[in-house]
Amino acid sequence: MPRTPFKRLSLRAITLSTVAFTGIAVTAGVAWAAFTDNMYPTQYSNGHCTDESGPNGWISCLTDNSTVTYYMDSGGTNQLEPEDRTVVINVMNSIYGPTDLSVSLDTSPTFSGSAETDIVYEESGIGVPDTASGATFCNDAVNELRCDQQYIRILGGGHYVKGLVCHETGHAVGLLHGNRSDPLVSNTDERLGCMETPTSDGEVLQDNNIDNINGTY
Repeated sequence: MPRTPFKRLSLRAITLSTVAFTGIAVTAGVAWAAFTDNMYPTQYSNGHCTDESGPNGWISCLTDNSTVTYYMDSGGTNQLEPEDRTVVINVMNSIYGPTDLSVSLDTSPTFSGSAETDIVYEESGIGVPDTASGATFCNDAVNELRCDQQYIRILGGGHYVKGLVCHETGHAVGLLHGNRSDPLVSNTDERLGCMETPTSDGEVLQDNNIDNINGTY
């Protein structure tokens, strides 16, 4: 029998009171509207955010703050075609733009220092699991919870679609699959919106994801 949705205490940095769990300092917050907490960290996804050289399936990072800049590779073998760039821009403007995140396209990306471009989109299959069409990883962790720059790799050949871009971008801001949420829900729960897996082409953020993003940032 599915668990009854309920209002729970968020693990977000809403208050200054902290509790320690599984080696990570997380915060106790106030009750909110989300039916499940699918924002890192949860008790089912609490590994430290670390630097990675490529995707390894360990998705455990928040972006470093509510201002999210993004860049799309425009040269070399990882460049996005014009139609793919249009999809990314539409997802960021129309799906993530209305949340409490402040998103903007960075045409002069920064790859070092303390204010790197937050998300870099590539058309690439390097490190992407055979069972997936895209992957997200952190290459510059700020601390055990947050990442200054994350890479999103999505296969070419028509894989840059709204649902998948929404899904991988969700991982880049900390959203998790149902089997890492708290309480646990099915990965195919429709209330997860584009964080459902597998993700259909037309999926967007649903209320639960938006509540989690706004409760965090």
